[in-house]
Amino acid sequence: MIEPKDTIPAERDGKYQFEISYSGRELICQVVKEHDLLHVTIDENLTAELKINNNGSLTQTGGSQLPDSSIDFIKKKVLGLQA
Repeated sequence: MIEPKDTIPAERDGKYQFEISYSGRELICQVVKEHDLLHVTIDENLTAELKINNNGSLTQTGGSQLPDSSIDFIKKKVLGLQA
């Protein structure tokens, strides 16, 4: 299991890594934040791109279709609970 690590503040770009429950399994999720885009890789074979909207919500703009629950989880891990 990956231990939660301190990440740089959400308003800054950076890399994040954590476990995510996807299709009934715990998988490694890596996110690279660049300005208002999140580049997501799950288990080294699923990729997706999420756009951070002005109101703090996320919209998927490309890649493998992620369930809303996974997008919400990624949002909380990368942008924090206030986002």
